[in-house]
Amino acid sequence: MRLAPHSLVMENFGIWHSSNIIFIDWLFVPGVFVVLILALILDAIIGDPRWIPHPVRGIGVIIKFFDSIFNRAHYPKHFLRIFGFGLVVIITIVFITVGWVITFYTAGIPFGWIIELVIIMVMISQRSMIDHAWRVGRALKSENLEVSREKVGHIVGRDVATLDKAGVSRAAIESISESFTDGVVAPIFWYLVGGLPGLLVFKAISTLDSMVGYRNPKYLDFGMAAARFDDILNWFPARIAGPIIALAAFFIPKASSIGAFYILFRDASKHNSPNAGWAEAAMAGALRIRLLGPRMYKSIEVLDASWIGDGKKEATFFDLLKAIHIYAISCFILWVGIFMAIIFIKLLLVK
Repeated sequence: MRLAPHSLVMENFGIWHSSNIIFIDWLFVPGVFVVLILALILDAIIGDPRWIPHPVRGIGVIIKFFDSIFNRAHYPKHFLRIFGFGLVVIITIVFITVGWVITFYTAGIPFGWIIELVIIMVMISQRSMIDHAWRVGRALKSENLEVSREKVGHIVGRDVATLDKAGVSRAAIESISESFTDGVVAPIFWYLVGGLPGLLVFKAISTLDSMVGYRNPKYLDFGMAAARFDDILNWFPARIAGPIIALAAFFIPKASSIGAFYILFRDASKHNSPNAGWAEAAMAGALRIRLLGPRMYKSIEVLDASWIGDGKKEATFFDLLKAIHIYAISCFILWVGIFMAIIFIKLLLVK
């Protein structure tokens, strides 16, 4: 395998590429796809190694710093909204810059593509979500409700202290569904659209939304811009993720692919989020259960959350098990899609 620098002009084909071009004996493709496939495979095998510092932690430190300075209770509403919008702009500019610096740096060193591969790997959450969900499932299977609450509390934002077994299962299934959108499809989408700058900006805004995008007195105004921008960035990925989950259900015994597509297009709009409903509705239809509904956040019950799906309210350990398998198959379908894109580009370039 021989690597050529970034931003090469393919003189023989008259095509610009903004990432590594990888030359293989039988295949000639933009390296962005090859690096992405390798990152997905490594993430599926090893997940997030603890010895690799996770960039999201650094992003969180930056956000906390700005939050402590600009989000003060005595500031007028319009000031908080302006400051919140300014924070979105700052975060976007910072991580576009960081992404471009890394891109140009790795272009000039031998095997620089490995750095890019590692960054992509830690920004995608295939294996880590499956591991978290399995921990919840094992606790449910052993009839340990307290441990299952503690484990599901690592992947959901709602209060878990009062959840019963069905509530724990439902919360974990909803988290798995939403994670496929913002933890897998969206990072891949924005990497393909904008390279490392696009990927880093998405993860930064997603982290910002998870920290300040709450509808409570402290963040309602300050976090408004972050929540809106996160909705924009997830709009296309969500509409890709839902149908993939519905398709994946076809390969899981006792799951309903037809039901997934039906509930997806009927109930996706019932969610308070313009995006989260797509994956959750598909999963609800696939498992023949009901998701969403009332829940508690910071001891405040949210009553305006509609139910999604026609099935039973009482999700079980076995539903969670099927959801994990649907999630894994959905990730594999993405791999196949990317590999097919490689083949398509190969055929296109040969012409």
